[in-house]
Formats: sequence, structure tokens, C-alpha cells
Amino acid sequence: MREIAPGIWHWTAEHPRIGIEVSSYFLAGPNVLLDPLLPPEDDRLHELGPPAEILLTNRHHRRHVFELRERFGCAIRVPEPGMHEFADDDQVEPYAFGEKLAGGQVAAHEVGWICPDEAALHIPGLKALAAADGVVRYSDELGFVPDHLMDEPEETKAGLREAYGRLAEELDFAHLLLAHGTPVVGEGREALRRFAAG
Repeated sequence: MREIAPGIWHWTAEHPRIGIEVSSYFLAGPNVLLDPLLPPEDDRLHELGPPAEILLTNRHHRRHVFELRERFGCAIRVPEPGMHEFADDDQVEPYAFGEKLAGGQVAAHEVGWICPDEAALHIPGLKALAAADGVVRYSDELGFVPDHLMDEPEETKAGLREAYGRLAEELDFAHLLLAHGTPVVGEGREALRRFAAG
């Protein structure tokens, strides 16, 4: 775990199902975990927080949320359109697009296109925007997931560009926190604008 910007802690671990390295975050202040896998040093989470809530940017990012809830007693919040993937006894709570989360410190925005529950989470106090699967970074530039993971690749890419372009214009942020790939620190808004412009 390392602090990549004030109050933003990042780590990577191999996803147990898909077998690739993915990113997870702890946001100090709101005491929120984003799309978390178990961190290499969960004692750091006790020192930093401990976390009060786990927020998923889409339903597919359940990762180690139940293990982390067991350790920390966190509430788990999931975008409302993705609730069908969870059983009643999973005890997860939905959030709506437009809703303020974590005591008003995180705002949920709709992205859609790649899946109905694709969200972006804006954290103004930390100058950050968190993205789910609609944009990834496994090289210097932002990109898309492979075409075979999209129903209609060209239409989906155009829709994602439009959605992220709107968010980059409307929201103020410096850091782009990606669930897949390396976060963009300091120049996240500019990087997302370039990505949206194609």
C-alpha cells in the first residue's frame, strides 16, 4: 500500500477469478474502500481508518468485500442497477446515481454503456474520480477493455467517450482512480479529456 496523493492509498493484487493485477484504494477522510481486494498490509487499514464503507463502482467488483466486511464491519454499497447479482443474505445496500455517499463526501455518477451499473465516483475533498471498467490503463495512455468484453464494441466505445467527456467537463478532479491499471495522479482530468476526445 502506498499513498499516491494526500489521503489516497493504492495497492494492486492479482484478482482471484480473472488472474490479472487490479487496483484497489482506501480513501482517508471518508474512510472508504473502493473496489477492494485484500491489501498486503491490512493492519495499515486499522491505522489509517479503519474503513467505514466499501463502495463498488460496478457489481463485478465484489472482489474481497465480504472478507473485508468481516474484518472491519463495513457497509457495502453497490450501484442500484447491479443489485440483481447479490443475494438478500449478502446484505449489500444499493446506491442511486446522483446520490451522495460516505456522509456526503462521495458523489455517484452514471456512466453506463459497458453495463447498466457502470458508475464513476467523485470525491471532491480528495480531488479524485474513480472509474470502473469503462476506462483502463495498462500502458501510458488510457484505453478500453478488449472488444470481446463488450456487446456492441463501437457503439459502447462511443457511448463511454461521451459519458467520460461529460464528466471531465462537469467535475473538478486531478486524480483518476482506475479499477484496472495504474491510476493517473495529478493529470487525471486532462487524461480523461484526451481519452474522451479519441
